[in-house]
Amino acid sequence: QVQLVESGGGLVQAGGSLRLSCAASGRTFSNSAMGWFRQAPGKEREFVAAISRSGSNTDYADSVKGRFTISRDNAENSVYLQMNSLKPEDTAVYACAATRGKYSDSTYKGMPAYTYWGQGTQVTVSS
Repeated sequence: QVQLVESGGGLVQAGGSLRLSCAASGRTFSNSAMGWFRQAPGKEREFVAAISRSGSNTDYADSVKGRFTISRDNAENSVYLQMNSLKPEDTAVYACAATRGKYSDSTYKGMPAYTYWGQGTQVTVSS
């Protein structure tokens, strides 16, 4: 079982930055690929970024490419999302997710690939 707890959300002006953190429990964190997803009011949850188990491979939604950076620290059982040049349309609840242990060092964009989910942290970007 893996438990995920996000932190770092808040209110920021457009053009500002935030860094989200996701702390994971469990000894098998380094075997799991990780992802960040977001859900804005009235919209479906969408993919934001993903990182492979080693951290060597990353993937991003087109809407955040060049502005957001995903990273992980397996020694700290944590994954991060650095968000720069924030826009009002980035306002959403951001949640991290973990897959079950994987043999491959791949990234995953689809929600069905993820077994464990955090509760989410609110990010609000004012114009």
